[in-house]
Amino acid sequence: MTPLLSMGETLSVNAALYPDKTGARDLRRSISFRVWNQRACRLANALLGLGLGKGDRIAVLAYNCVEWMEIYAATAKAGLVAVPINFRLLGDEILYILEDCAAGLVQDELLGSVTGIGDRLSIPGRNLVQLGRKAASAGFTAYESLLQSGADTEPDMQVAATDTWVLMYTSGTTGKPKGAMRSHGSHALLNFATLSDMGFDRDDSCLLVMPMCHANSLNFASAFASAGATCCVYDRKSFDAEHMLQTLSETRSTFTSLVPTHYIMLMGLSQALKAKYPADGVRKLLISSAPARRDTKIAIMEQFRNSQLLEVYGSTEQGWATLLRPSEQLSKLGSVGREFTGSGRIKLLDEEGGEVPEGEVGELYSRTPWCFEGYWNLPDKTTEAFRGPYLSVGDMARRDAEGFYTLVDRKNNMIISGGENVYPSEIENVLGGHAKIRDVAVIGRPDAKWGEAVHAVIVLRDGETATDGEIMEWCSARLAGYKRPKSIAFIADTEMPRTATGKIQHRILKSRL
Repeated sequence: MTPLLSMGETLSVNAALYPDKTGARDLRRSISFRVWNQRACRLANALLGLGLGKGDRIAVLAYNCVEWMEIYAATAKAGLVAVPINFRLLGDEILYILEDCAAGLVQDELLGSVTGIGDRLSIPGRNLVQLGRKAASAGFTAYESLLQSGADTEPDMQVAATDTWVLMYTSGTTGKPKGAMRSHGSHALLNFATLSDMGFDRDDSCLLVMPMCHANSLNFASAFASAGATCCVYDRKSFDAEHMLQTLSETRSTFTSLVPTHYIMLMGLSQALKAKYPADGVRKLLISSAPARRDTKIAIMEQFRNSQLLEVYGSTEQGWATLLRPSEQLSKLGSVGREFTGSGRIKLLDEEGGEVPEGEVGELYSRTPWCFEGYWNLPDKTTEAFRGPYLSVGDMARRDAEGFYTLVDRKNNMIISGGENVYPSEIENVLGGHAKIRDVAVIGRPDAKWGEAVHAVIVLRDGETATDGEIMEWCSARLAGYKRPKSIAFIADTEMPRTATGKIQHRILKSRL
């Protein structure tokens, strides 16, 4: 039986079929499928030339840029494992992820995040590579110099569908992130499902706005590349609604995926700007990572009249689990849809593992053929996540009589702020280290722009006083910006709601907002 093809293999096919067609681009440069494949081969061979071997992990710390497309393809060809790092993380957060990596590719604008922990890095100096347009700093090899040192022929490496391609770290409920292992085969299956259920083909073009270190952009980059469709990486450091709309219009992109916060910012533009940058070439839009309000959905459909609106529920571990289709957007408002084509029936289970009745809340267990292989070096966590072939990431949901699912809570109280997953326990651990703080609980406060904003409820030690600014300053050096509390409330210990065993009841705190 012929194995499923990796991204590296599908790229080589498309280089032969569509050699001069634009395969990948950002807002600075464009490369054809032929050139993309040649550069991916060069990078793959150059990385192997550093002494790296199959299965070695390659960390990537960069803002959005077309080089991500080369790196993902090169690691697939070389049998290496890409380890994307969120560019919003700080020194110690980055160091934790780098501990098991054999090489690191760092964009010049983010060098400070790595040089600050340089004396604690285990990566050999010759394996540190600098991306970008600036001259390589001391201790780093220039990306282009490394790439040009490799041959543009396919690497002599046998890569199996079961081999790990990407190790993507998700926020951890214990304060440490978990590395989700995703194979070449799982992504190949997800490609087929994405193209089929969302209706994409080689004539589409995708504008990748979400960070390339996120599963969302990787999933669509892989799917579109496999179809021979063009991917444009939106390489702005931050989201600019006017520029984004202009880019959609000028690139004639047929699809993009955004979080509700992005759409709210787009809808907030003046009618004059909306008319100036018509995006009538957009055929499909996706809402992901957080639920969207009815008025937001209506505004999107009014603005993009030629486009169909889709909404998915999924995770790094699951891939896509459900899909809310265009005709269902308003009739099933608040729902995340029904099972994605090709996946098994979702189970909603109680604490004993029994299925809950229709309409009642249970923990959501999906069965997707493209799910992850487990958490890196965390066998117990992997075992906890599965019940046979069914996988849970801790979300709670209910199912209606027509089989539509609605998320009602997150088992571990996860906050989604601007499309970023934020786990309260991580922030609570940091705040708990402050000498004046006796106890703390972190919850999500509804926010019109970000969906949810991080809110800290603090109990101070007896006799202590503190200000919001003092606490926020403490966090600024220890947490990425999107994880820091945006508001703080100080309460007495007797006001902190707890269970009989002393556990803080986050849900009650949220009900008080």
